[in-house]
Amino acid sequence: MSNKISLTRYLVEQQRVHGRIPPELRLLIEVVARACKRIAINVNKGALGEVLGTADTENVQGEVQKKLDVIANEVLIEANEWGGHLAAMASEEMEGIYVVPNRFPQGEYLLMFDPLDGSSNIDVNVSIGTIFSVLKKSSTEAGVSEQDFMQPGHQQAAAGYCVYGPQTTLVLTVGDGVAMFTLDREQGSWVLTQDQIRIPEDTKEFAINMSNMRHWDAPVKRYIDECLQGKEGPRGKDFNMRWIASMVADVHRILSRGGVFMYPWDKREPEKPGKLRLMYEANPMAWLVEQAGGAATDGRQRILDIQPTKLHQRVSVMLGSKNEVDRVTRYHSEL
Repeated sequence: MSNKISLTRYLVEQQRVHGRIPPELRLLIEVVARACKRIAINVNKGALGEVLGTADTENVQGEVQKKLDVIANEVLIEANEWGGHLAAMASEEMEGIYVVPNRFPQGEYLLMFDPLDGSSNIDVNVSIGTIFSVLKKSSTEAGVSEQDFMQPGHQQAAAGYCVYGPQTTLVLTVGDGVAMFTLDREQGSWVLTQDQIRIPEDTKEFAINMSNMRHWDAPVKRYIDECLQGKEGPRGKDFNMRWIASMVADVHRILSRGGVFMYPWDKREPEKPGKLRLMYEANPMAWLVEQAGGAATDGRQRILDIQPTKLHQRVSVMLGSKNEVDRVTRYHSEL
């Protein structure tokens, strides 16, 4: 791009020209972006930085943590520029919230994040990423509690992710479409490389873990069966399957060229409504997808309308090209 637009310039225009975000939110997003650059440096070191392998610890969900899981979480927690605009944080890797030390007047924003999504792919050098979501603190009372985080996704003030792949890319929405920034590693700056991203309403690609087919509910089986029948089936067209096992990478592909991503409820753990976390993964990704013209449901309702009841709530996720998401959601309603 001949006229390079930096992330800072983009956010300043969102603040001053369009009046869509206050200065405190702009500063918070810039801090998150700087933290993602630090995480990217650690990811790029790989074995040379002794960051591969497990950390011999478990997160709050009982999952074995990778060394980079812990490092990424610490980078976001310890960012020393947070200032007064951030009141508290919540991470997929921590049981409770982290209240920002009261060195400044209490901030009005809450940050939630999955510090390293797709960490099962770390050691095999497949794209991984950081997902984040920003809420405005609804209570004006002093102090912060988990209840302040219990807001539906449509109340997000900003959301995005950073994917650490062949390029390091930051994807962001503040409620005015979706913008994509690429890290210029020589200059150390984020450069706008695509704005107002749009997801095609139709697609010939789906992303799902086919090894779980025998555990799926009937609507999901019906949808995938029809895709697999190709031109000879009721859909009248051939589909390709893509599955990276990294939500950031799968959603990034959908934002780039369309598709549908599904991580549905299944019978392996019937008491759990899904695998993915509502607050750290589903809500920010659903808002990005909707802002790009796609759709996101749990099979029955819009993800962004789900009222959270706990910090680590799980949910089924079906998102991407609008017509495909509408179809599989309709199949659930016909049960």
